[in-house]
Amino acid sequence: MNRLVARFRDGRTTKGRSTDFSPGKESFSMMAPEDPGQVTRVIVEDLKALFFVRGFVGDSTHDARKSFSTTPPGSGKKLRVTFKDGEVFQGTTQAYHPDEPGFFLIPADPDSNTIRAFIVNSSVEKVEEIS
Repeated sequence: MNRLVARFRDGRTTKGRSTDFSPGKESFSMMAPEDPGQVTRVIVEDLKALFFVRGFVGDSTHDARKSFSTTPPGSGKKLRVTFKDGEVFQGTTQAYHPDEPGFFLIPADPDSNTIRAFIVNSSVEKVEEIS
């Protein structure tokens, strides 16, 4: 069961677990971490991004790297994603297609609480390839 942090386009954030997220589906179910019986249906198009995390409580002392210090071996294209709200997220991807609903990005910081993120293309202002 995946631990998720859902960041919505309207600024809300929800934490939970899911077993049925798929990039091609329009929605998925998310169970509250403290009450697995409380299930919410999440519409993917309402999201800014969906973060697959190691834990629900991050390390407030960790200073996340916003750029690459080395080239991760065999990890695909390095991208800088700028969301419509101005937030910037950098990472690597195996496949970016702007005409798809979204794409997965592995963060530039290997020590991040985020394992990978599903970026919703309709929430993105621009995507730049980093050399």
